Amino acid sequence: MQPNVSFFAERFFALFDSDGSGTISLDELLKALNLLIHGNETDKLRFLFQVYDVDGSGSIDPDELRTVLKSCLLENAISLPEEKLDDLTLVLFESADKDNSGSITFQELREELERFPEVMENLTISAANWLKPPTVEKKRQTPRYLTPAYWHNNRSKLLFMCTYWCVNILLFIHAAVIHAHLGGWIMVAKGCGQCLNFNCTFIVVLMLRRCLTWLRATCVVRFLPLDQNVVLHELVGYAIFALTIVHTAAHVINFDLILCSVYFSVNMTSNYGTYSFWEYFLTLRPGIGWVYGSASITGILLTLLICLTIVCSSTFVRKGGHFEVFYWTHLSYIWIWILLFLHTPKFWKWFLVPGLLFMLEKFLGAAISRIGGLYVVEVNLLPSKVTHLVIKRPPSFQYKPGDFVYLNIPIIAKYEWHPFTISSAPEQADTLWLHIRSLGQWTNSLYEYFRQPENTNDEPKRLTNNLKKRKFQSQEHLFSLFDSSGAIATNKDDQIELTAYRPRKHPTGDEIRVSLSGAESREVPFKVHDNHMLCNIKCYIDGPYGTPTRRIFTSEHAVLIGAGIGITPFASILQSIMYRYRMRKQNCPSCKYSWCETLKDDDMKLRKVDFIWINRDQKFFEWFVSLLTKLELDQADEEPEGRFLEMHMYMTSALSMNDMKAIGLQMALDLLAEKEERDSITGLRTRTQPGRPDWNKVFQKIEQEIKGKVQVFFCGSPALAKVIKAKCEQFNFKFFKENF
Repeated sequence: MQPNVSFFAERFFALFDSDGSGTISLDELLKALNLLIHGNETDKLRFLFQVYDVDGSGSIDPDELRTVLKSCLLENAISLPEEKLDDLTLVLFESADKDNSGSITFQELREELERFPEVMENLTISAANWLKPPTVEKKRQTPRYLTPAYWHNNRSKLLFMCTYWCVNILLFIHAAVIHAHLGGWIMVAKGCGQCLNFNCTFIVVLMLRRCLTWLRATCVVRFLPLDQNVVLHELVGYAIFALTIVHTAAHVINFDLILCSVYFSVNMTSNYGTYSFWEYFLTLRPGIGWVYGSASITGILLTLLICLTIVCSSTFVRKGGHFEVFYWTHLSYIWIWILLFLHTPKFWKWFLVPGLLFMLEKFLGAAISRIGGLYVVEVNLLPSKVTHLVIKRPPSFQYKPGDFVYLNIPIIAKYEWHPFTISSAPEQADTLWLHIRSLGQWTNSLYEYFRQPENTNDEPKRLTNNLKKRKFQSQEHLFSLFDSSGAIATNKDDQIELTAYRPRKHPTGDEIRVSLSGAESREVPFKVHDNHMLCNIKCYIDGPYGTPTRRIFTSEHAVLIGAGIGITPFASILQSIMYRYRMRKQNCPSCKYSWCETLKDDDMKLRKVDFIWINRDQKFFEWFVSLLTKLELDQADEEPEGRFLEMHMYMTSALSMNDMKAIGLQMALDLLAEKEERDSITGLRTRTQPGRPDWNKVFQKIEQEIKGKVQVFFCGSPALAKVIKAKCEQFNFKFFKENF
């Protein structure tokens, strides 16, 4: 019991304390928990009624119901205005008070809840769920990796892996056989060395993003696991690490054998000389290697660099808030290649073609990213430390929905490039959107740069900034024009909010740039509102690069699943889908009938789209709620065959209807949403569901719609990806995951 005891804690304590002694005995606790877990429907309903009947009068009046619903909002981490709470109370009370007596009796509450038989059967308190015995799940008779569904969904990856390992084995055997006369450890070292020549060049091929993006548009995508290039890149990296360790160990053992045999063999003495172990290992004197006998020293340096790269590329470094460590140590591949050229005479033959392609991509990317003036012209700070950047889009920049780019902002970090998915649609010609979640040093620095208050201790700078703001205020007529074009709209509180879909028109860089006194100039953001500002900040973009989501438009029934900020690629895709849908939609001028013309298969095969967005808290929905509202309006009138785009919102912090702390609130939200045709949490027509999705029910419903072959596209946490992938295999759905 905390100092600020919640309403439900007080009510549950009072009901558990059946003798009113002010304490709960073991017998009272066991009796109450047994009722909540194993009690019948009437017992649970009586307990629930007593929770709501605060004054113990035997009926629930409107004030009591309002108090309970207000506590429900706190328990479910939902924030609503007082007016909305009054509406929820009124709609639930009117529905339950059948005889209009001004109070709800036990029988009336029972009749109201009889509409939810499954809820009543499982009604309990979430804190007591841990006492329930675990459900015994039937173990699979066949391991998942041997099921036909797994092989069907992963056939290209499995075929690729078999080919990859066969190539390595053949290379190892070939090199070992050639050097068989030199002894067993030399055979091992040479075999691993030949595999290293192949892997140290093949790892480059897997990161040729421009080539892979081009291949996605060809038939090769059906046979090669292009969507798994990052995962395969990591796998090859671990293979290089293992081969390096074995290769080095074999040579060290061979040096030791040389020292042992030198005392017994004249031939060995004449060929290698009498050198100590450390001279073989750390000096050029033995002459091992084709460039000044440097094989041993370059081998040691290569081993150290490869080990450092592997450690700094691990998940706990890369995704643990230390991305910069991963980024800078990964650049050691340049030194690794240089040392490989010095270490072995055959590496250049393997590296020639992949190396040229790699350098061509780098030069091309550098040239493209530096052409034209790219500026961040607008910034919005969203909940959960998400930074929304609006970038002036050059006319030559073309991309597909769901593509990502590498972004460099010199004022944040001059030499760092970070990948982010484009959240605007390609049809939005003037601007480019990026939504960036603050998870590491660079992203946090970006957010803090725009959130940081002005320095009031520096008087000259403060006055200069005030003068700059006056200059911007004189240009307010430019910004007022945005309202008519749909870029900025003013709400009832005179705050600025962004609309989601219409293309924006922005002042040019010359209209926004601010000149400071003296010879220096700086790009200073001008705040329109606390979390919204206009600016003119130089940036560079490398890309675009393709992702698995490019296949969405060739799907028949696409299921888009985003968790948290994982909605970012789907924001672009949903906008583009609805744009194409409107292009297909036709209306009869003499009647209200509408239909969709069929475009070419190359343009769009989609017959149905299900969009599922899972968020932790209510505030996370604010990221794209205006976009989703616009998409709902675009298809307000249902087609004869059903809605083309169907949305499903889930809020994991909200308790399900099976919990006594949520059932009244969820019923009220359902009733009010039905009455107002709008969800109280998000403002969408789609009702926000509490808790996590029941994937069996979700996929069963999708399977029963029979809209064509189902393909599931996911962007979110790896843990959830594993769960959804397993369900896709169970239902024989094709699964694609966003990888960076």
